[in-house]
Amino acid sequence: MSEAVRPSRKARLDIIGAMHDDLLKKLEQRIDRRTFLRGSALLTAAAFTAFALPAWAQDQQPPEKDKPKSDEKADEKDQKSDEKAENKDAKKDGDAEKDPFKETKLDANGREYRMCPQCGYNMYRQDRTWTCENCGYAYVE
Repeated sequence: MSEAVRPSRKARLDIIGAMHDDLLKKLEQRIDRRTFLRGSALLTAAAFTAFALPAWAQDQQPPEKDKPKSDEKADEKDQKSDEKAENKDAKKDGDAEKDPFKETKLDANGREYRMCPQCGYNMYRQDRTWTCENCGYAYVE
């Protein structure tokens, strides 16, 4: 019964050999040098596009240059009036409430100092830089 179910060894080799030859022919037909290179080129192009498109999409749009000149003049006037209003508000705020950290005082030796916003200790000026002698906090005036 085992012989009836199984073909002989020679028959198996013929079947395997024939299948092997068929598979090799199909593989040779599908993948030769030209198709391999074409597929590689397509893969490379797809990878490059995947990296290049997001960067291209993030580029800023150039401003429109087709605006009429009268609109530009009106926009400039509006901006100037807005700036003037902001400056007036800033002056009012500055007069009403001075920053204690920007207030310059004189110490016992006659040197200028300010209060440090980090630790509250004295800051002394060296050229244009105010430096705290306690914590080292510094800023340029």
